Amino acid sequence: MANLKSSLKDVRRTARRTLRNCMAKSALKTLARDVRESTGGEGAKAAAVAYVSAIDKAVKRGIVHKNRANRKKSALSAAIFGASTANG
Repeated sequence: MANLKSSLKDVRRTARRTLRNCMAKSALKTLARDVRESTGGEGAKAAAVAYVSAIDKAVKRGIVHKNRANRKKSALSAAIFGASTANG
């Protein structure tokens, strides 16, 4: 355990941030599941828009790496619009 006051504060701060990041990642996983389970139509489109928005916000806050977000969005786009249009 840390001895210095600043180190103790760093431990508390890290615990708070870790919890916040875990909650954000869990929310992303839930949104991804909603997208996978949604049927065609407006519900699927709304779920996809919410997922892309959330993943972009997670990138901005440093929770998810930019390349991972781009991979997820690309896979989502390929799933929605079909593999034929995704390949060119």
